[in-house]
Amino acid sequence: MSISISAIVPFHNEELTLEESVRKLITNNIFNKIVLVDDYSKDRSSEIALKITNEYNFVEYIRLDKNYGKGHAVKKGVSNIKSSHIVVHDADLEYDPVDISEMFEVAKSSPTSLILGSRTIGSKTRRNKYKKTYYGNKILTYLFSLLNFHRVSDIASCYWIIETELIKKFDLKEKGFGIEVEVLSKFLKLNREIIEIPISYFGRSYEEGKKIMLSDGLNIAYKIVKYSKFLSIFKILNIFKQQNQN
Repeated sequence: MSISISAIVPFHNEELTLEESVRKLITNNIFNKIVLVDDYSKDRSSEIALKITNEYNFVEYIRLDKNYGKGHAVKKGVSNIKSSHIVVHDADLEYDPVDISEMFEVAKSSPTSLILGSRTIGSKTRRNKYKKTYYGNKILTYLFSLLNFHRVSDIASCYWIIETELIKKFDLKEKGFGIEVEVLSKFLKLNREIIEIPISYFGRSYEEGKKIMLSDGLNIAYKIVKYSKFLSIFKILNIFKQQNQN
């Protein structure tokens, strides 16, 4: 199996970090294609993205017609990729693309696995600005692990490498931050292996542009239940119960 990788960069109003973030990605020198998906930015982000696109023939720019959310932007990017594997890279400088290279090496030897970057295992450099987001993610990760009968350490990580054709078959529904939960949940239902790799993290403040809010956390909790193995099993048992009653 020939292994190749492309990156999707969803962004909305990231003029302060977009160029540095994408150039770090390019420096990695492992990508067949980088797709910049502009989720209807109102600042200079589109100008910056077009500038980079004009410099590199393997960088592609897509602008959405309105602000849909990260999940929708990722789905749009997936449809434009033909490499065997994809990874999502946020444009906010919270993640270091060097970690993708390490994850990709693992993907080469385990191409059918989902390679998940974890911000809570290993000894990589991490900077968490807010205890509420750190512990909130811990709680959501525990809930996810419990309802899917599979222990993971970080469900809200931006970094996951997955087969392109597989994620296309998932028919992603989530338009916002719930995209990570949807992908992980649907992958686990296939009874395939998730391999977690330690990654770095440099959290930013809300003043610096951090976007996830308490309402997003509550929505993610709902999505964990919605896509969980537990709920799927419950639905199947309920169907059998109804059939036996008829």
